[in-house]
Amino acid sequence: MQPDTSPGSPSRRGASRTSDRAAKVRFRRALALMLMTLVLPGSAQLVAGRREIGKLALRVTAGVAGTALLAALLFWMWPGLALRFGTSPLWLNLLRFTLMLLAIGWAALFVDAWRIGQPLSLVRRQRLTMVGVNGALVFGVAGVLLFSAHLVTVHRDFMLTFADGPAKDATHGRYNVLLLGGDSGDDRWGLRTDSMTVASIDADTGRTVLVGLPRNLQNFRFADDSVMAEQFPDGFNCPDCYLNGVSTWAQDNPELFDSKDPGKEATIEAIEGITGLKIHYWAMADLQGFEDLVDAVGGIELNVRDRIPVGGLGSDVTGYIEPGVRKLNGHDALWFARAREGSDDYSRMARQKCVMGAMVSQLSPATLVQHYKDITEATTGVIDTNVPRSQFANFVELAMKAKDQKMSTVSLVPPAINTADPDLDKIRAMVQKGIDKAEGKTVKGAKKAKTSDVTSGGSLGTRNEGYAANEADDLSAAC
Repeated sequence: MQPDTSPGSPSRRGASRTSDRAAKVRFRRALALMLMTLVLPGSAQLVAGRREIGKLALRVTAGVAGTALLAALLFWMWPGLALRFGTSPLWLNLLRFTLMLLAIGWAALFVDAWRIGQPLSLVRRQRLTMVGVNGALVFGVAGVLLFSAHLVTVHRDFMLTFADGPAKDATHGRYNVLLLGGDSGDDRWGLRTDSMTVASIDADTGRTVLVGLPRNLQNFRFADDSVMAEQFPDGFNCPDCYLNGVSTWAQDNPELFDSKDPGKEATIEAIEGITGLKIHYWAMADLQGFEDLVDAVGGIELNVRDRIPVGGLGSDVTGYIEPGVRKLNGHDALWFARAREGSDDYSRMARQKCVMGAMVSQLSPATLVQHYKDITEATTGVIDTNVPRSQFANFVELAMKAKDQKMSTVSLVPPAINTADPDLDKIRAMVQKGIDKAEGKTVKGAKKAKTSDVTSGGSLGTRNEGYAANEADDLSAAC
């Protein structure tokens, strides 16, 4: 008698159930292989009999995990080591290529795990599910690693904007960095500086004193034995010769200088002659770049004391920044610092110092990490500096220390200084007194800064009495 093999027969139904159970087992096994590859790359190949590939992948996984844990431990114990690692183009290149290779290798293991799962033996619905799961894992894991490699590349490119040269030793325990702001309009970049400030930074504590120099300073001398001192032995006393015109003069006479940037060299010679400070490094920012930087970090909070005009002078004014404690975007923060309508240059200098203080105090490590890609893209190409890569980590550490301390200011402006005929001895005494007070030294004749509720041009104080932010032991309080 022939067995009953009709579609509805008991034997056919039994065979179908057995086939379904086998398909479910194969499907679960295939999913397990891919999840094993996600959790422990190489384990799927090992259990499936591809022992050589599995062992190699597991060794690589163990090596990468061990190296990452060791690096994390070392960086936790010595944070400076992490900064130095992160400023080396060589190590950054190695990290970038490692991430790219890991992305390719891990993706290949996922594809191999999918193949080992025998997708052709599954029913159509299960095959589609396998393709979807495998695709999500491949693109998810590889995408994260490749995006991380991209971020490393962005950081490496940012590091390459710094000079590749030896570091300079601090003078009397301090680094003096000249901060320059320049316009990016036609024929203006590098010609006339819009703002000049020396940041004198304690090499151990990061305690910073900002020394502000007015752009209209006249009749000053240059540093001894400098190129500009040879050209102007009696000082920069020509008609309409101002401090912000030194750069222009030097760039019109480049043959006198053994420098790729005579404008900055001449400006440094001027500021060293005026302040008596040794300038170790300089950094110049295109003011449009400053706007982009503020936007990149999500804005900065400032105390707007008066209505600040936006757009220029007179009929060029297009609006106002209203009074109050406000978080300003890059556009408004730039005009807060630059506005001239209804104020004088010295009130403007005071507002610029408030912006500098806010940037230092409000940029936390978390903010820098969160917006790092935007920050590097905003600064690359619009900030020029001679700070060497070897000093980058050191200055980052000092900046982190400085943000939790008071910032002091000294400004060479009226009423203390006559900008048309400055007393250089008095200027140098003012600068040294400001540094001594910041270092906690007893200063003879030191007077407590005046406090006033009067505002002018958006700054506490007046031109005749002085602006609080221009001469402050605690800049944040003066702003």
